[in-house]
Amino acid sequence: MEIVADFPRATFAGGCFWCTQADFQKLDGVVKVTSGYTGGHTENPTYEEVCSGRTGHVEAVQIVYDPRRLSYEQLLDFFWKHIDPTDAGGQFVDRGSQYRSIIFYHNEEQRAAAESSRLAQAGSGNFKKSIATEILPFSKFYEAETYHQDFDKKNPERYHNYRFFSGRDQFLAKIWGKET
Repeated sequence: MEIVADFPRATFAGGCFWCTQADFQKLDGVVKVTSGYTGGHTENPTYEEVCSGRTGHVEAVQIVYDPRRLSYEQLLDFFWKHIDPTDAGGQFVDRGSQYRSIIFYHNEEQRAAAESSRLAQAGSGNFKKSIATEILPFSKFYEAETYHQDFDKKNPERYHNYRFFSGRDQFLAKIWGKET
């Protein structure tokens, strides 16, 4: 499918961008998913700089999607089912502010939808702790280095080992069962 410039974007931070990118690429209606960095104060950060925790950036993905096939609300629902929204210190085995979960909204409609979805998660009874996922305005997205893009396809064995030992899938199965 050709990428049309006026397709909307959604930006999510859900821990390791390898996993987040691989998960969102499975959705029908997603045109493109790019791993990168956002939310911080350093211009053109590198992976090593972001990993240091001193840039303010998080590992994130930017999603281009076809709204005729997939709504922003569906993306939000999918996002919640692929993170631990109660963990303010990172995601799964990845610790530090650069791995926290955040929904970055691109406009007022996305902000309202994100706030509504967070309230729904908080009231769902699925989690024993409070929701720690932040909702912040989008500012600038820096594409991650080439070797991080489509990591699951380029390095399947390493990716699968990382994903298994991260504890992500075990947590998701415990909370959501077969829904993920």
